[in-house]
Amino acid sequence: MSRLSSLDQAKQTFPDWVAGKQQRIEDLLDLCLPNANIAPTRLHSAMRYSALDGGKRVRALLCYAAAELCACEPKIADAAACAVELIHANSLVHDDMPCMDDDDLRRGKASCHKQYDDATALLVGDALQSLAFEVISQAQIYADSQLNASQQMSLVYLLASAAGSTGMAGGQGIDLASAGKSLSQTELETMHQMKTGALIQASILLGAISAPKSDLATIKQFAIIIGLAFQVVDDILDVEADSLTLGKTAGKDADNNKPTYVTILGLDAAKQHARALYEQAINALAPLGEQAQRLRELAGYITQRSF
Repeated sequence: MSRLSSLDQAKQTFPDWVAGKQQRIEDLLDLCLPNANIAPTRLHSAMRYSALDGGKRVRALLCYAAAELCACEPKIADAAACAVELIHANSLVHDDMPCMDDDDLRRGKASCHKQYDDATALLVGDALQSLAFEVISQAQIYADSQLNASQQMSLVYLLASAAGSTGMAGGQGIDLASAGKSLSQTELETMHQMKTGALIQASILLGAISAPKSDLATIKQFAIIIGLAFQVVDDILDVEADSLTLGKTAGKDADNNKPTYVTILGLDAAKQHARALYEQAINALAPLGEQAQRLRELAGYITQRSF
């Protein structure tokens, strides 16, 4: 499917755009994941179980919205969207393990370590991470591309730094170490900018790889704000939503005695903070005009999920 023209995008409703992109990323992940009948069959079956048929694909949607804003080539946007979803799936598999957050439910079904076993889940997370870098570094996606070599390397760098010790993995480490402790709002924000925000920021910046330098600061500011807003809303939903709605065990943060925006600010103030972050995100996009409409719509989609 070729990238829609700006006129076609304007005609497409936001729900239709979301549904189309969600189906597209599902189809692409199905193609790039190893078939379950290829050895090692148990590992490949578990990889597909963990990465397919689940989630709202928010990171892929942000990647596609930024790509449309910046007229990124469709094949590069597809590779970037697949890569961020594979990294995200990797993080969920590992986060659910008994040595981490110890959750039996993910995306409305048994967590990978429950459906298979701990050792398989560990390997699944490792393999999904490796596959993400295989996907985004394939030479054929850059054949005849308008991206230069420096931009191509930037894609890999953005993904690696978002997943590493100063990004997602580091944030999870701080999260585990913070159980039962009091954090300031600034300390909590730092943790979540790493654990959740880093990959959300990378999703947007990967899609915006073709953006003019004059727009990058604006796009990055939006990415930072919406990454934090996503986590604030997650903290609220952990208190207010049920497990069926969340697709994971509700109330886990309280059960694990973890500091959250709700425990630090209170529920009402956390909601006010989420609304304020939404306004900041919208204001950040103002210089980009109507071309940033999908990002504006996604800001609402993220911050107004259920409260």
